Amino acid sequence: MDTAQDPRPLYLLALDQLEKLIAEIGPESLERPTPCTEYDLRALLGHVVGGIHRLAYTGEGGYCLDVAAATGELPDDGWPAALGRARARVTAAWADDAKLDRPTSAPWGEVPGRNAVGGYVLETVTHSWDIAHALGTGLPLDERLAEAALAIALVALPAGPRGDGVPFGPALPAPADADPYTRLAAHLGRAA
Repeated sequence: MDTAQDPRPLYLLALDQLEKLIAEIGPESLERPTPCTEYDLRALLGHVVGGIHRLAYTGEGGYCLDVAAATGELPDDGWPAALGRARARVTAAWADDAKLDRPTSAPWGEVPGRNAVGGYVLETVTHSWDIAHALGTGLPLDERLAEAALAIALVALPAGPRGDGVPFGPALPAPADADPYTRLAAHLGRAA
């Protein structure tokens, strides 16, 4: 990731996309499996919204692992409001430009704030693909977000062996003509 770049606008676009996807989810869909095989759709939503709160907490100066990347139980129709609260918190927490250069704790270590936010761009875009795939609604995803997330992934997660604790499988081959989301999914070890 280009450390001179401000990833916050990209992160907000990723949250816009996530918001549209969550609006498509009905209670009958919450038990569906996802390409992120450790989670069904309900658990994945909890992980994603919890991750937004974790990023907000680090923007507020906290240590990331003090906050679980999970929401706990929510009513079936509570996901849009939960995302709205998380979004408001993370936006306020990272509003100060100076935080982009401040050392920040992330699950992968201490990094400049911009790299922490960039990592959550990757997380949000990837899990948005997981959610869209689980829903199968055909809601179009923003390919610019996938290209940006893939650029982050190529730097942060080289295709070589990935050690313990890395939440992504080994990189898989993608067809030469694959769209950006398919290339991103393959790089993160997900079959499209």
